[in-house]
Amino acid sequence: MALHVMDEANRCLQCKVPQCQKGCPINTNIPMAIRLLKENKLNEAGKMLFENNPLTTVCSLICNHENQCEGHCVLGRKGAPVHFSTIENYISSTYANQMTEGPKPSNGMRVAIIGSGPAGITIAIILARYGYQVTIFEGKDKIGGVLRYGIPEFRLPKTVLDDIEYRHLALKGIKIRPNTTIGGAIGIDDLFRDGYKSIFIGTGVWKPNSLHIKGETFGNVHFGINYLNNPDSYHLGETVIVIGAGNAAMDVARTAKRKGSRNVICFSITKEVAASKYEFSYAQLEGITFEYNKRPVEIKDDGVIFRDIIENEDGTFTDVEGTDTLHHSDSVIISISQGPQNRIVNTTTGLKATARGLLDADETGHTSRPGIFASGDVVNGARTVVEAVAHSKIVAESMHQYMQSLPKDEE
Repeated sequence: MALHVMDEANRCLQCKVPQCQKGCPINTNIPMAIRLLKENKLNEAGKMLFENNPLTTVCSLICNHENQCEGHCVLGRKGAPVHFSTIENYISSTYANQMTEGPKPSNGMRVAIIGSGPAGITIAIILARYGYQVTIFEGKDKIGGVLRYGIPEFRLPKTVLDDIEYRHLALKGIKIRPNTTIGGAIGIDDLFRDGYKSIFIGTGVWKPNSLHIKGETFGNVHFGINYLNNPDSYHLGETVIVIGAGNAAMDVARTAKRKGSRNVICFSITKEVAASKYEFSYAQLEGITFEYNKRPVEIKDDGVIFRDIIENEDGTFTDVEGTDTLHHSDSVIISISQGPQNRIVNTTTGLKATARGLLDADETGHTSRPGIFASGDVVNGARTVVEAVAHSKIVAESMHQYMQSLPKDEE
């Protein structure tokens, strides 16, 4: 492992204008990390990575590297790019084992974090560095949000999240209230009543998008985000149809294969999949098959009726009449992204949502109600983890500035 990492590090050209860094949504100083590693300064490299990206261990495993850092490497124009994902994972996972620093001295101000997905974890870690007393309210029994309940174990081991909980949260004095949903027994106003000076909402998007076609309520039909939450509770049978062809659909299909389904077919409305090239290639290697330019029109007990469609030059679709065909399956999983749940908006006065149901927040995270901030998927819709972390870094600084500007009698 180490030899392979050093082989990759030695391939880096140390470009004066590093395109790899430009391609990284969180602007990781890739040349410096590689240079420090080659100088046997692994701890310095690790510290730099974590200070820039609190979820560097996660991003090294699940980022869309082919379109980001590695996709911009100049070596990739005529050959193989430097695989920084491997280098980052080695540095960050090795250095993480030495992170035992305790909490910063308290500045006496409380902050509430609602949701422990990528955005919530990032905000919590950054504000804890400033000495804020941070409490995370998580609706499920474990932290991680979509990282734990929406990404399969074979892509992101749960031990990585457990390590983050211990080293980044528990050791830093960040308190966690699991199985606690805000908007139920506890509301936003209760948090302000109890002295929280700022509240961050990062509840993600957990409401599955539906097809709105006949048969969607049948017992053989499931939603992708629900299936990934706990695949062991499902009995899908031999043949599974997955409707959707994005990265989440690849996760669903590959998980179904691992759980014993022999025939897994993904159906795409377009002439190619929306998933990344790497995720698509892994799915193909594992025996997932694909059908293109098919629109589902009705779900039956024994499969799905699909209709052929034609893609027009303007991006619209035209149905091909007379092509309706029943594709047999034991189960059907719909994986066409998710939208937000609206519990907090419905129970909080002065908090606005967009027409899509997402929280209305500006670029620095301010919502329509003072003291309440938001970022991540609940604001922007389903995006990548590194994009959520990058935006949340900005929002964390915005929260810090807001709380430092409060009159002394409000502290």
